[in-house]
Amino acid sequence: MIWVNKEEMEFEEGMTVEDVLKKKKYTYRLITVIINGEVIPRDSYSVHKIKDGDKIDVIHIMSGG
Repeated sequence: MIWVNKEEMEFEEGMTVEDVLKKKKYTYRLITVIINGEVIPRDSYSVHKIKDGDKIDVIHIMSGG
């Protein structure tokens, strides 16, 4: 089991950050992913493996006033 923005999600062996974003349907262009307190570089989303028990925060960055 993993947690994505404090919601439980089934863990699948070999899943990547990119897989999680697709399953959760996060399609925003400006997204920051933090796993267990560590910011994950955007260029490694497709290769960064998720581990069972990871706590993932997905933050949509937007500008405005």
